[in-house]
Amino acid sequence: MIDSTLFREAMAHVSSAVSIVTTDGEAGRTGMTVSAVCSVTDTPPTLLVCINRNSRSHDIFLHNGVFCVNVLNADHQELSGLFASKADQESRFSQAIWHKGVTGSPILEDAVVSFDCRIDTISDVGTHSVIFGVIQNIEIRHSCQALVYFRRRYHALDVQLETQT
Repeated sequence: MIDSTLFREAMAHVSSAVSIVTTDGEAGRTGMTVSAVCSVTDTPPTLLVCINRNSRSHDIFLHNGVFCVNVLNADHQELSGLFASKADQESRFSQAIWHKGVTGSPILEDAVVSFDCRIDTISDVGTHSVIFGVIQNIEIRHSCQALVYFRRRYHALDVQLETQT
């Protein structure tokens, strides 16, 4: 059996996009920083997000049945830290501009991309719920750098797009 400390150290060597996953609905509004997001299939367009079942936001996501994955841009490092902290939700959301998506979930105005989803399936694995969301809408912003996390540090990722001639 692999030791969990070794596993966490190994995963620190895998770069990942940094996202704030949000929800709003009958159970209230909440959001949290995550790096465990993955595409699943394009038919129907589906992604998954992993949320610790001990998180104070976990049950709110499940009860609302919707979520939005907001992939952060390079200017969002402080916002990422705030949504990962114990700060109250009002303080978290007051530090950025948001609008409601088609599901009612908060969408970050200047995220690299936002995936507005309805929960389809939930599987519990170890300490986390793996939440599969069917994408209802996508908003893409082409002109910003991405925020990635690698070796326990934030990095800006900028890709110069080649122009077609």
